[in-house]
This record gives sequence, C-alpha cells and structure tokens, in this order.
Amino acid sequence: MTTATTEYPSATAKARHIGISASKARRVINLVRGKSVEEALDILRWAPQQASEPVAKVIASAAANAQNNDGLDPATLVVATITADEGPTAKRIRPRAQGRAYRIRKRTSHITVIVESRPERKERSAASARSRRAQASKAAATAPAKKAPAKKAPAAKKTAEQTKEGSE
Repeated sequence: MTTATTEYPSATAKARHIGISASKARRVINLVRGKSVEEALDILRWAPQQASEPVAKVIASAAANAQNNDGLDPATLVVATITADEGPTAKRIRPRAQGRAYRIRKRTSHITVIVESRPERKERSAASARSRRAQASKAAATAPAKKAPAKKAPAAKKTAEQTKEGSE
C-alpha cells in the first residue's frame, strides 16, 4: 500500500558544532516539531531550557532562507522536519584526589531544520462545529432505530429433588 505524499516548497538551515548535547536539544525540538514558524519561535522565546536559543536561531534562519532564496510567504511556513544529531565530543580532564583524573566529555550537536510552505487550513469555529453536530443528530433521529436482539432467558436452577429424579 503506497500513500501519496504532497511535496511542498521547502527551505533548510543547519547549525553545526552547537555547544549543547543532542539529547538536551531534542527536549526543546520536540516542543516545536510540526508547528508554524511563528508559533515555534513564540514557544522557544519562553522555554527555560538553554537549548531553546540555538534552536530558535536555526528556525529563524530557515525561515529567512525560505523568504529570501525561494520567495516563500513567511506566514505559511511550518517546521516540517527538525533533528538534533550528535556532533564531535571534546574530551577534557578533571584532576581528582591521589593523582587520579576523570574525563569530562563536552558534547556538541548538529541541528537541522526544514521548513515547508503549506497552505493555510480553514479554521473551524465553534459555531460551525455546533451546526455539524446538530445536522448529525437530526440525521440520526430520522433514521429508523434498530432494535437490540433479545437476551436469552437465564436457565432455571435445579433443586436437589429435581436432580435426584433425573438420576433415577
């Protein structure tokens, strides 16, 4: 079974060697995946995580690329794909007691954003939802009601005398 996918015009932006681990960046990325660019930037503006700033910069850069390079309307842009992959890890040493040393791993990440220009969906208002529900209830009321099948009558319990008679 194959599904038909629609190709939308898109633009890409990448930020490499960002000084934050990929797992911490993914916490922020999961907040904005699939949202419009404006909504994603609003979410990231108020997110307390340290990774929200570099992620917001990459999304803004992808939106600027879409507008300047491809001539796409910034109001229709949606964060279609956003990933955080591990970058190179810098290894440092922390001196410890009695001549020992612990290794510090300074992790980096690569953030990739693809924004697509999708047509705006029609907003469904509460009034239209009420009218759809009213039409559905009218259709259900005019349709003939189906009768539920009758339940089986419970079997009568046999008394001790009846069981004796049956065994003789």
